[in-house]
Amino acid sequence: MFRKILFFVVVAVAFSIVVYKPCATSEPSANPSDPAREDLTRVEYPSLANVPWKGHFVKPNETLESLFGADWPVVARFNRIDRRHVYPGMTIKVPKDLAAARNYCPLPAEYQESKRYGKYILIDLTEQWMGAYENGKLKFSAPAATGANGHETPVGLYRIDARDRQHTSSLYQTEDGSAQYPMDNAMRFHIGADNVSYWIHARDLPGKPASHGCVGLFDEGMQNRVYGIPEKPVLIDSQKFYAWAVGENDYEDDSGHLEELEDGPAVEVRGANPVYRK
Repeated sequence: MFRKILFFVVVAVAFSIVVYKPCATSEPSANPSDPAREDLTRVEYPSLANVPWKGHFVKPNETLESLFGADWPVVARFNRIDRRHVYPGMTIKVPKDLAAARNYCPLPAEYQESKRYGKYILIDLTEQWMGAYENGKLKFSAPAATGANGHETPVGLYRIDARDRQHTSSLYQTEDGSAQYPMDNAMRFHIGADNVSYWIHARDLPGKPASHGCVGLFDEGMQNRVYGIPEKPVLIDSQKFYAWAVGENDYEDDSGHLEELEDGPAVEVRGANPVYRK
């Protein structure tokens, strides 16, 4: 008799879960309570308000390459994420018109404030994007990962005053603790009152603000060296920005180590970190 009662209790509990908590049996999706916020459809960028896109739940064995072929970099940039951070169980944004999304850029083609500068870097925290301007016109741009909430990148107008192509963090290590975190192609743009330095440099891009205040750019070459993936680096924006801003065309031979600079490009940091929809 006891076994029969226990059986009916178990069935009733299971039934209540299905009826009252349908998410337990629904299609897989990102866990809304996960502090990692792996559902990137929740990250709001103002520039996407008029760009049609849909969410895609990444299934086992799916990669950006298998899903989008030669257009995988378009989707990576759209989400401000690198291949290493795309994994089964997360949800990403997918532009409905991939061809049109190839030209996606949330920054203005011309920027009035930069016209009196030869070279000007604009970092938009709200859009998580960075642009290179020459005499007011945008030359190229790229996704960025700025300071996470509580460690926001300071807003204001600065100037690059040092470069260090082989820079490493003095505070943080790689995930396995085997080495100091690499900050290739580093350009210092600000030293705070607490003597903390802020750099633009190569780093992982997880699709949201993630640093302790620095500004990170794609560099799969660095990831290949440190993590062994991806096998064939493609996204190398940090190298492109470094060569444009502080390369040997404008300065003397680069030793690869810390060198102070004069009259480096202006750097403007504006906005606030993007909003996460609940």
